[in-house]
Order: sequence, then structure tokens, then C-alpha cells
Amino acid sequence: MAAGNTSSVIEFILTGLTDQPELQLPLFFLFLCFYVVTVVGNLGLITLIGLNSHLHIPMYFFLFNLSFIDFSYSTTLTPKMLMGFVLEKNIISYAGCMTQFFFFCFFVFSESYILSAMAYDRYVAICKPLVYTVTMSPQACLLLLLGVYGMGVFGAVAHMGNIMFMTFCGDDLVNHYMCDIIPLLELSCNSSYINLLVVFIVVTIGIGVPIVTIFISYGFILSSILHISSTEGRSKAFSTCSSHIIVVSLFFGSGAFMYLKPPSILPLDQGKVSSVFYTAVVPMLNPLIYSLRNKDVKVALKKTLSIKTFS
Repeated sequence: MAAGNTSSVIEFILTGLTDQPELQLPLFFLFLCFYVVTVVGNLGLITLIGLNSHLHIPMYFFLFNLSFIDFSYSTTLTPKMLMGFVLEKNIISYAGCMTQFFFFCFFVFSESYILSAMAYDRYVAICKPLVYTVTMSPQACLLLLLGVYGMGVFGAVAHMGNIMFMTFCGDDLVNHYMCDIIPLLELSCNSSYINLLVVFIVVTIGIGVPIVTIFISYGFILSSILHISSTEGRSKAFSTCSSHIIVVSLFFGSGAFMYLKPPSILPLDQGKVSSVFYTAVVPMLNPLIYSLRNKDVKVALKKTLSIKTFS
């Protein structure tokens, strides 16, 4: 069995989320519901933003892309995960595994940086309102978006380059429900401290840099809010940022728990729970958080539904 010069394994077997038979069917229906809500919620938000011209502003331009990213990386992972609950052996080819891993890295890195772009947008809106339209012009938003997807490509290529130097010889059992860097490192017969260090550095760029950007942005935002004299103005500013803060906390909290551990410690089964959180739960919650806590989205939804009802 050969798959190029780098591996003697042509396929992997994904162990899945659990090996307890009595949990397989309940978990299948649970994650199927999660996936349906994720698809409906994110595609619904994309459609809503597209149809309503008053939402064609930078904040919703980035939210549109966040929904696209959430939908895409959930679709990259969840169908294969669902198959693991109903198949006796959840087999994925070497090429399929590498493809899934590439797109997973691309969309996760893109999500990290789109969240930091959204934080910067809130910073300009609250701290520099007089120059907001100039600073966040369509050209500037497009450049930020190119940077977001550019970092997505960087993350995917860097991780893939690391994987390509590994050899998989013999053992084909991946201790996960998806192809991810940590279980693949455990499986490789020639992975070293250098491979793990590369993972740590790349993930730090993917999670650390956006977190620092977000913290700095919210530091300035908090300072500006505290200088607002009216209680109503302060409350409005806080509510503008609250949805974003919740999403950032959920995504980066679970991601950091999974990957930003000391290089000598590899997460075992408990890492799967953290992975589930940011691969299945967060993409499902994002459109709910932004729609339930956002007056503009609620108004757009009512308007769209009333137009359809009338017609």
C-alpha cells in the first residue's frame, strides 16, 4: 500500500467521538440537529444580509463572511462525523483526509481573523465615529477581507507543509472524528519535537495574533465607552459589542484549550470535547447570537417575512 513517498498508508480509520455503542444513535441525531440549525441559521443570515440594503454596511459585510465561513467549515467536518455514528468503520482515504484537513485549517484561520476584523470595525465605529465611513470604506473592507482569507491560506499551507514531512507507516487508526493535526502527529512514525513546535507556532499566529488585536481593540472601546456621559449612549455602545464578545469568547476559548498547551503535552480524548465545541456548537450558535441580540437583524427578518407573506 503506497500513497506517494511520504506514507505507506492509503486510508485512515476515524475512531469517532465515542466507542460506546449505546451513544452512537442519540449522538447521531443530536449532531444532525446541530448541523441542520447551523446550515439554516448561517444560510438564512447570508440571505437576510444579501436581501436587505440597509444591512450593506461594514459590520454586516464581515458578518456575512463569518456566516459563510461557519457554514463552510461545519460542512467540511460534520457529514463525515455523522457517518462515524452509523458506520462500523468510518474510513477516509489519505487524499480525503489531507483535503479535509486543508479546508479545516483554512476556514478556522479565516474565522480567527474575520473576528479580529470585526473587532477593528467596532473600534473604529465607537472610538472614531467621525472618520468611520472613510476608514471603513468598501476598498478598506475588501483589503481586510483579502487579509482574512490570505491568513486562511497561510494557516492551511503551513500545517499541510508540516504534515507532508511526516510518514504514516502501519497504524491507520486516527483517534478523532476528523483529520486534525494532533491525532495525525500521534499517528506518525517520524514526528518530532520540531513538528510539534511548528504546530504551536502556527496555531499561536492563528489564535494569538487575533486575540491580541481583539484585546487592544476592546481596550480602546472600553476606554471610550467609559467617557460617554449619557447612560443611554453607554448602553447602546455596550450592546453593539456584546454579541461579538460572546462569539469571540466561545471560539477562542475552546480553540486555545485544544491547541495552546505546552508542546510536551498532547491532548487525548478530552480534546475531542473541545473540538466538538468549536467545530459543531460555535458555528450553530453564531447566527443565533447575532440574530437574537441584534435589532437590525430582527427588523430585517420581520421585513423579509412580511414581504414574502404579502406577496
